[in-house]
Amino acid sequence: MAEPAAPADLPSRLRAATTARVGLGRIGTALPTRASLEFQLAHARARDAVQAGLPPGAFGETIAGLPVIEVSSRAEGRSHYLQRPDLGRRLDPGDLAALPSGDPDLAIVIADGLSATAVATHAVPLVEALVARLPGWRMAPVVVAHQGRVALGDEIGAALGATLLVMLIGERPGLSAADSLGAYLTWAPRPGLRDSARNCISNIRPPHGLDYADAADQIAALLQAARAAGRTGVLLKTAPASLPTAD
Repeated sequence: MAEPAAPADLPSRLRAATTARVGLGRIGTALPTRASLEFQLAHARARDAVQAGLPPGAFGETIAGLPVIEVSSRAEGRSHYLQRPDLGRRLDPGDLAALPSGDPDLAIVIADGLSATAVATHAVPLVEALVARLPGWRMAPVVVAHQGRVALGDEIGAALGATLLVMLIGERPGLSAADSLGAYLTWAPRPGLRDSARNCISNIRPPHGLDYADAADQIAALLQAARAAGRTGVLLKTAPASLPTAD
């Protein structure tokens, strides 16, 4: 009878289960050359993700059949954006006229955030998956916001007259993920809202994070619950069934 295979050592099992840096080993008091070079590569990718911005027209004229409108925050370029987070939360006044006022059920905003890499890779397939799960919803044009922070979506959503907002934004890169996309959901978007008024789904980045189908399912379910309850944020997340419905 053949001998049973020996179980893999713990560091190997851990490395197979996560992209985090675990069980790297050592050579004397230093990291092995391979681990050191991989760390430098991950650091470079994270820096590139933060420094890069979306080029104009990156997504074309339509996404999932919806027209695309491009706007910018008040930050003048990437360096200014990184130094002045407050300006990334405010819309360039000259772009306000480009946003058509109406009463859509949902507005989707795509912002580069702190990882244009994540947005360029994941935003379009996620929007396509989400729109397919919301038949009958009145949709605003997709707004692509350059040099944008999360709260920029509030001003954009208010200008569009949207009942609900989904802001898709590149998340702060780490040394194991430079391409993570986040989705922030807000009821009745308007300037001045606190982050507690939003729901967030993060780490959308197949194959190492949440895939597009699962992320779209979660976002669509939260949107349906928000429309029934008339709110988003902490209360919706903790006890949506107990909330009163909107008038």
